[in-house]
Amino acid sequence: MNHYPPVISALVTVLLTLILTLSKHGTIQDIPNERSLHDTPVPRTGGIALMAGIMAGWVLLFKFWAWWIVIPMLALFVLSLMDDVRGLQPKTRLIGHFIAALVVLIGSGISWIWMLPVLLFIVWMTNLYNFMDGSDGMAGGMALFGFSFYGVAGLMAGNEAFAMMNFAIGAAALGFVYHNFHPARVFLGDAGSIPLGFLAAAFGVWGWQQGYWPMWFPVLVFSPFTMDATLTLLKRARNKEKLSEAHRSHYYQRLVQLGWGHRNTAIAEYVLMFAAGVSALFALGLDAKGQGNLLAWWGAIYLGLSMWIDRRWQQHQAAGQRDVA
Repeated sequence: MNHYPPVISALVTVLLTLILTLSKHGTIQDIPNERSLHDTPVPRTGGIALMAGIMAGWVLLFKFWAWWIVIPMLALFVLSLMDDVRGLQPKTRLIGHFIAALVVLIGSGISWIWMLPVLLFIVWMTNLYNFMDGSDGMAGGMALFGFSFYGVAGLMAGNEAFAMMNFAIGAAALGFVYHNFHPARVFLGDAGSIPLGFLAAAFGVWGWQQGYWPMWFPVLVFSPFTMDATLTLLKRARNKEKLSEAHRSHYYQRLVQLGWGHRNTAIAEYVLMFAAGVSALFALGLDAKGQGNLLAWWGAIYLGLSMWIDRRWQQHQAAGQRDVA
């Protein structure tokens, strides 16, 4: 097995992102809205370059492809690119996400007992990655760390091809982050964030089915995204907010608005991503009790962080109201 796929993925993504960003004709623009943390239009063609980078690296690993991951991933890319270009109804997008998840269930041969929870896990991961793609360097950084830790776990399990496929995704994400770190010159768009979320779930299921890790492993590795998105959704549902409306109430968005800015928020998230990934790898060597204790500690950490940000946000709003008065 050679180690060229990650190098190819990174180089193709860096170069193609640059070309698409510099192109002034037919560039898809991200226009600021209620959810945005940026003020001016930014090209959102990074997902095209990233997916091209991933596929370029994977060409050398063709015989190891799992059709039930590659085919739905490409289908989601096309569907999401159409959404970027002309916009699609949420129902249409969601149907596509469920179909992609069903293909994974069929192809991976999951036991019927696990079908419903795994189906929901894949659909949720596919969407939450898009929800969390709202600040410079965030989604690319999570892909870099998350898939790199998948790759290390694959090497620990003795499957170098599986590891290289994940490292190629992480390397492509690194190539994208080079242009996306603050101040971002390009965004992923749905064509990048949706397939990345799907891949995070699909490779998580693949590794679990192969016995490389327990089902909690992908959740913990990507926990900076899974916890923020899940807690925010539950909080908005509790407040009876319309869940389909654009918003800026994710915890990472509030850190930016509290004055941390894109750069410091991304760096803080990178530290959290690294810590979550390292602890997940460490926990693979623990017994069931040790793994349970580690997950409980992480639950307490995220609960504490969410409470701290909520308190700071309330103070921020109160100060703003006093200034207005």
